[in-house]
Formats: sequence, structure tokens, C-alpha cells
Amino acid sequence: MKNSDQLRIPQSVRSFLRSVVGAIGGLLAGLLICRFAGESPGKVLTVLLNSSFGSGYDFGMTLFYMAYFILAGLAVAIPFKAGLFNIGGEGQLTIGALAAAWAGVAGAGIQSPLLAVLFATAASFLAGGIWGAIPGYLKAKRGSHEVITTIMMNFIAAGVTSYFTLYVLKDPESSQAETIPLSPVFQLKPFAFFNGAPMGELIIVLMVMTLLLHVVLRNSVWGYRLKATGENETAGSTFGISAPGAWFSSMFVAGGMAGLTGLVEVLGNAHRFKIGFSADYGFVGIAVALVARGNILGILPSAFLFGVLQKGAGSLDLETDKVTRDLTYIIQGLIILGVASDGLWELPARLWRKRNA
Repeated sequence: MKNSDQLRIPQSVRSFLRSVVGAIGGLLAGLLICRFAGESPGKVLTVLLNSSFGSGYDFGMTLFYMAYFILAGLAVAIPFKAGLFNIGGEGQLTIGALAAAWAGVAGAGIQSPLLAVLFATAASFLAGGIWGAIPGYLKAKRGSHEVITTIMMNFIAAGVTSYFTLYVLKDPESSQAETIPLSPVFQLKPFAFFNGAPMGELIIVLMVMTLLLHVVLRNSVWGYRLKATGENETAGSTFGISAPGAWFSSMFVAGGMAGLTGLVEVLGNAHRFKIGFSADYGFVGIAVALVARGNILGILPSAFLFGVLQKGAGSLDLETDKVTRDLTYIIQGLIILGVASDGLWELPARLWRKRNA
């Protein structure tokens, strides 16, 4: 065997390493922009790191945002497998959050914390799943483009949740647009190490769930059907794989994952539903999935990176003079560009082959 064959790196490893280098390049490019704005890149990087890891509370909040982005990223990455682009995560997580708040009111008599959490989890997953399945059904039966229908469903979700919050589940003792507070049995308990940050065993559960989902998609019949449909719909149908079935099921599961994003907020942080609680977490999930290149395992480091940026954004407004939290959006965009520029790695080889030809 030749030495070149022995040293050949698997394609999956090469793709991962390229994504890491692209993400680092995008981050460095974003920091260099600070120089043109009159701010020190080193200071900006220090502010981001201190804000994210400076204390137990800071690190807990970073993990809390990471929990959001794991679920929001999965809501985009799963339909990717079937060739769909889910833009409706924002509406799906809003519906899921309202369902979790409803579960807290409807299940007020539940005494077991485990049963309470499972009840709220099932409600938020099913609500988000149904909301995601509607565009999946329209795609499967009517040929409607999922990008258009999921965007439309975002606006409908905003109206539906506003109505139920203001006229059905409204807290009569509050002047804010929020629902009745959940009983303590529905509230997730944070780790004491994080000094009040709303993060506990949930982050471990989400990591394990992501690993299991990776195994399922890679080794199950369902995962194979999604992959076959996404890579070549015509070839898949030739072998009896139903593309409409793959579209519908992937959008249902994706909507359920987005719905659980709302569960994180309602059970872990606010302990009620509040209109406008999401800082565009559903749309950030698109960026998380793009940086992960649709890879389920890649969602974990990607979500952590965006959690760091989300946590550090507020500190930029307070501790820098020339830049604001908007810089983090620029960095996010540059990171996506860096990861997406995979073709640049092949450019030198193509030019070399063309020159030799």
C-alpha cells in the first residue's frame, strides 16, 4: 500500500476540519472589522470570552443559550436530510412554548415533578410537530414550497399565541402580555454551580438526545429514507421510498424539536409564556445548522459557538466604545461564509490539474 493511501483522511473528517477552519476564519475576519471601527480586536475577544466564561453564572447562561440553539438547529438540520429548508422554527417554537404554558395550567393538580415535565414536554413537542407538519403536508400533497409556507406559518403562530395569551391564559394579576405562572412542580431546577443561571440537567439531556438522534438517522430505515429522498428523489421513488412520507415525517419531527425550544424557556426560565420572548432563536437555528453543514453531531459545537456569541452580545454594548451587539451578527454571517466556502479548498487542486492538462 502506498504512503499516500495510508495517510488519506476520511471525507467526513476532512469536511469537519474544513468547517472548523472556516468558522475560525470567519471569527477572525469579524474581529478584524473592529480595527476599522476603531476598537481593539483583542479587547472585543476578551469581552466575549469573559462574558461567556467569566463566572459560573456566565457559563450557565452560555449553556442556556446553547440549549436553545441545539433544538433550533435540529429543527433545520433534520429536514435538510430530506431536501427541505425549514424557515418556520420561530413559529414552531412559539407554539411549543404556549403549549408548555397550557400544560402547566391544565396539569396544575399533578404532584410528581417527573410527570409534570413529561406532560409539558409531550404537549410542546406535539404542538410544534403539528405546526411543522402542516407545511410538510402541503409540500407532500400540494407541492407547495416549504420556504413560503413555513414563513407564512410564523406570522400565523404569532397571531394565535397572542390571542390565547391575552384572552384565554392571561394572568389577571399582571399588566404584561403573559400567561398564568406555572406551579413549582413544572419548573426545572438549575445547578447551584451556575449561581442562578437557568441551566441544569437539561443540557445533558439535550446532548444525549442529539447523539441518539444521530444514531437513529444514520442507522434506521427512517433515516435512510430521508437521506435517499434528499439526495435523489427520483432514484428513491424507483426503489419504493415515498418522498411525501419523508417530507411529512421530517417536518413533524423538526417542528417538535423547535417546540421543545419553547419548553426550555417556559419551564427553565420564565415559568410562563411571554409574548415576544424569543430573540429570533428560530432564525439563529438556521445559522447553527448551516455552520454544522446539516450534520447532527455538528449541531453541538455549532450551538455552543452561537451560545457564546449570544451571551457576549450584551456585554459589547456595555464594555466597548466603538462597537455594539450588532457586531455579533456580522461575525455570525462571516462564520457562515467561512464554513460555506468549502469549494475554495478544491480550487488549488483544480487549477493545478488544469495547468498540467
